[in-house]
Amino acid sequence: MVTTISPERLAELQDENADFALVDTRPEDSYESWHIAGALHFPFGPEEELDGRLEDLQAVVGDADRVITVCAKGLSSGNLATRLESATDEYDVAAVDGGMKGWSGVYDRVEMDVDDGLTIVQIQRRAKGCLGYVVGCAETGEALVVDPTADTDEYAVAAEEAGLTVIGVIDTHVHADHISGGRDLADDLEVPYYLGERASERDVEREYTPLERNEVLAVGEREIKAVSAPGHTSEMINLLVDDDALLTADTLHVDSTGRTELEFGESEALRDSEDASGEAASEDEGERGARLLYETLHRTILAEPESLVVLPGHVTVTADGEFEHGAPGEPIRTTIRAARTGIDLLDLEEDAFIERMADAGEKPSNYEEIIEYNRGAADMSPEERVELELGPNNCSA
Repeated sequence: MVTTISPERLAELQDENADFALVDTRPEDSYESWHIAGALHFPFGPEEELDGRLEDLQAVVGDADRVITVCAKGLSSGNLATRLESATDEYDVAAVDGGMKGWSGVYDRVEMDVDDGLTIVQIQRRAKGCLGYVVGCAETGEALVVDPTADTDEYAVAAEEAGLTVIGVIDTHVHADHISGGRDLADDLEVPYYLGERASERDVEREYTPLERNEVLAVGEREIKAVSAPGHTSEMINLLVDDDALLTADTLHVDSTGRTELEFGESEALRDSEDASGEAASEDEGERGARLLYETLHRTILAEPESLVVLPGHVTVTADGEFEHGAPGEPIRTTIRAARTGIDLLDLEEDAFIERMADAGEKPSNYEEIIEYNRGAADMSPEERVELELGPNNCSA
């Protein structure tokens, strides 16, 4: 039986700069759209024979002594690993348990260096670049969890390791790129679940406690203020932690801004229109979302002190599996000043910014179905949820 390694162990090997060849056996289009950093491509089916292709594979892996295979769920990669092990004793061979599905659940926990007495742990989802947070008061041990994914244990463990007790869970908005674990985590811990007050306008059917504009939650001796930040979505809130950090979710990333058309785009407007006027309505709605984001960025976010630490909700993961900014296990953060001077989008005049938002690139996979689930309007099994969000994250403009 072929040896398997966990996705977490693969991450450790990456971080150690270990010497191995990672071989992705998925079809070319799947590989090109989303793969693990450093992965080599050798398409191979779950029933395929290696006869006649051994030399081709050897050319792919070069002089590596260790070969690790990966596919979507572990079937074709396991087949390749088994056949390679039988064909030659030249390599130490293993397959990644669970394939890319397993890789999608690899997390890193990074404590942010902020103010004394304030604990902020950034939970990084390595494959998709999702960034969630545990924000706590070191003096009292109380904490809030912000924007958890469906892998809720990661956030509970992060709080426990930091010596914190979670007293509430916040989703900054109805996410379009990944399944939220906010309501589930709040239920598990028997604590309140918060969304911005305008979530009612998105027809959210899950039970939640609305956070009003500028409402402040006390977390021990710390204060977390809900800052209205429409644009990426209409109900978006950012979270100001004392005067030390601003959790900007998908409003502002380290190297870009969030996109606007996942809520305000053409598909929703056209679905709601019944005549030829729908095209104009679509254009107006898309422009409205982009204008809202522009105003939020320039009148609210960039009006904060330049030294304020910005903690985003995502970091872009390239098609090659690399963080576009920083690296897994390192703090993903910026400041108001660095964003203002380093992000080209923020230099654009309003009309140019709106025009740029109209072409934000490929949308996240299955984003409409993910929104429906996160609103509470659709139900699905855990397996269906995992399948739904597999693939690259495309929430940056």
